[in-house]
Amino acid sequence: MRVTWELRGSRLFLYLSGELDHHAAHQALVEVGAALDEHMPMHCVLDLSGLTFMDSSGIAVVLGTYRRLKSYGGELSLTRAPNHAAKVLTMAGVDKIVPIASVARP
Repeated sequence: MRVTWELRGSRLFLYLSGELDHHAAHQALVEVGAALDEHMPMHCVLDLSGLTFMDSSGIAVVLGTYRRLKSYGGELSLTRAPNHAAKVLTMAGVDKIVPIASVARP
């Protein structure tokens, strides 16, 4: 699991790649949290296009990121979720809480 980020104006893009499973979820939350603490964005986009696998632990990463942003008035959206990740998120109803944006990585 790898987390990279890019700041574009006041929008923070976080790119998740690799396997987001039980073993990687904690470290992903730590890295995402560090980026959020450093930049305090009002809008954050999680780009999931680099995920090769995601199980229900990925839901915890998405919702943890959502709660952290919400605590200071920020917003989260998801983009480019692979089919397997989109299925996990949709089955859990996460798409009703966190919108899936059409923002694309250049």
